[in-house]
Amino acid sequence: MSELDTLIQKTLDERELVYDHPAPGRFLVTLPGIKKQQTNTWLIVGNHGLVVEAFVCRRPDEAHEDVYRYLLRRNAKLYGVSYTVDKVGDIYLIGRVALSSITADELDRLLGQVLEAADGDFNPILEIGFATSIRREWDWRVSRGESLANLKAFEHLVQPEHKDRPGLTETES
Repeated sequence: MSELDTLIQKTLDERELVYDHPAPGRFLVTLPGIKKQQTNTWLIVGNHGLVVEAFVCRRPDEAHEDVYRYLLRRNAKLYGVSYTVDKVGDIYLIGRVALSSITADELDRLLGQVLEAADGDFNPILEIGFATSIRREWDWRVSRGESLANLKAFEHLVQPEHKDRPGLTETES
């Protein structure tokens, strides 16, 4: 195992992060979140740098330009990573760091930034790019008397007359 692999493994272990190490220089780290339950993040050691790549969200259903504008503005505030989209429009965080810059503290800072961005920006991305789907899901759950607990963060997107309909219990509100 390379010296950098050892450093990465030790850092991940010390922070009690769940990860797979499928090949030398490759780590798939699962970052636990609150709004986004988990963010799977690749750490890939190359010849000259470490690549950090995390899937954030699939391609928005609507308001693509508004979502991408939001992400571009967020890029100005991020450390070591930035938002990008793939050829189908799925949203990722990606960064590249020189191998000479990788320390346990720097790795911790990068993973912390990935987690803060992916978890913190998840609901705003959904609100902008999936508002119609969220409303549809809310209506479907209300019509079936299903729990709205995990949609609570998006209650403001739903028309006021739906808030008092059956389905939203006292513990959920």
